[in-house]
This record gives sequence, C-alpha cells and structure tokens, in this order.
Amino acid sequence: MEFSLTDPFLWETVIQGLLFGGVLALLSLGLNIIFGVIDVVWICYAELIMLGMYTIYYLYADFGVPLPLAFGAGILVVAALGALLHQLVIRPILHTEPINQLLVTGGVLFFLQGLATMMFSVEFRNLGVSFGSVEAGEMFFPVSRIIAFSVSLVAVGVLWLFLKKTYLGTAIRAISQDRDVMPLMGVSPRKIYLVTSALGGGLAGLGACLLVLLYDIHPAIGLTFGPITFMVCVLGGLGNMIGGFIAAFIFAEFIALGGFYAEVEWGYVMAFVFFIVMMFIRPQGILGSRS
Repeated sequence: MEFSLTDPFLWETVIQGLLFGGVLALLSLGLNIIFGVIDVVWICYAELIMLGMYTIYYLYADFGVPLPLAFGAGILVVAALGALLHQLVIRPILHTEPINQLLVTGGVLFFLQGLATMMFSVEFRNLGVSFGSVEAGEMFFPVSRIIAFSVSLVAVGVLWLFLKKTYLGTAIRAISQDRDVMPLMGVSPRKIYLVTSALGGGLAGLGACLLVLLYDIHPAIGLTFGPITFMVCVLGGLGNMIGGFIAAFIFAEFIALGGFYAEVEWGYVMAFVFFIVMMFIRPQGILGSRS
C-alpha cells in the first residue's frame, strides 16, 4: 500500500487511533492511580471491567433498566467490587513481596474468569445498541467511539480536578508521594487505600460503560484489554497518570496504523516491539522516575 498524506483513509485511521487511545487512557488511569497510591498492581483489573460489562448487559437487556441507569449501577457495582477486593485480598498482602502480590491478583484474575464462565457461559453477548456513524468528508466515524473518547477525556479532567482541588484528592496525592510521613500528619493510609480502591473500581466501571458499547461481552474479554492496559501503564511509568495518558495514544496509533498498512494483528506486534525496545532504552517508562 502506497503512503500518501492526502489519502483520506489514512487520516481516518489516524483519527480512529486517537479515539481508541482515549479509551485506553481511561482504562490505564484506574490502574495507575491504584499503583501510585497503594503500590500494588492489580493484574485482575480488566476482569473487574468484564464484570461491569455483564452487570450493565443484564440490567439493560434482561431487566429493562434504562441504559443511563444501568451505566450508573455498573459504575457503583464495580466501585464496590474494587473496595471489596482491597479489603479481602489486597490488604492482607500489602507488605509482602511484589511477586506474591502479582501471584495473588493473578489468581483472582483466573477465579473471576472461571466464575464468569460458570455463571454466564462462553456465549458472546451484545448490548444491541447502535448510534450510527458520522461523515466528515470521505471519512466515517462510529458515534459510539466518539462518545467513548469524549467521556474518557471528561473523566480524565474531572479526576485531575478532584485530585488537585479537593481535600481527599490532596490526601491521595500526598500519600502516594510519602506514605510513611502522612500518618504522622493525621492522614489514615487505611482509609485512603480503601477510597483509592473504590475510585479505581469506579474508573473500571466507567470503562465497562464505554467498552460495552463497542465490543461483545464474554468471560475472556479481560484478556483483550488487560495486557495492553498493563503495558500502557508500564510504558508511561507505573503510577504516572500523565505518562499513561501519553502512552495510551502511542499504543493506539501503532495498532491503528498497523491495521491500516497490514493486519490488525501486525499493529499489536508493532506496539509490543516498540514496548520492548522502550523498556531497554527507558525501563522506568516515558515519564517514570529512576529509583
């Protein structure tokens, strides 16, 4: 395929990559804020998104709950699951070796996948909601992707304001910077950890609201987004939300342009190769700091 800057299909692909990058940025945001505060990587993070997608689907398709209310319920359910996961699983292993934390959260991943398979079967389900597409010149863009991108950017902005302008947000930022000193200043790490877990879960629930409009739901949907979300966080610098935001768009463009010039699978291969090379050049991530 010839390269031409005037090719409308090329620019359509670039913009589609940007739209996909917004969703990846939102998915990485929750994982980054959890690691930045609690210093534990939730390998099972994408499985919380999967449970949120199932919650929204059944509320809307089986119980007739209006879609906006189903979205709100999905966010609340996954936020509660995030807090529950912290209390039952993360809190007991907070001071163990990182490898133990990865193994435990990895075990939760397989548990949730198996549970979803037994409860919902392996059948693919779809919300059945279509918003059509919009045309710009010779380019066409699905409205659902535009909505997902817009909501992602709004969510990033709201979270930034929350962390910068509120007392609770300031406490979260402070304890992420020095978790040993903050207890001496009257801040309870236990409460902040719980709130952060619920916040991260809420962001996973919001991600479920967006992904359920774009993809079929099945028990292994987490494997589609879990690894790439984790790599986005690592590439940006684990715990660095701005770095994760930038890395999300880099990954998305690799995938989109790879699919345009070859196959989508080659886009993922190119993104993974770029990730590996960057880990040699800058192992702490794009905006991560050296320890």
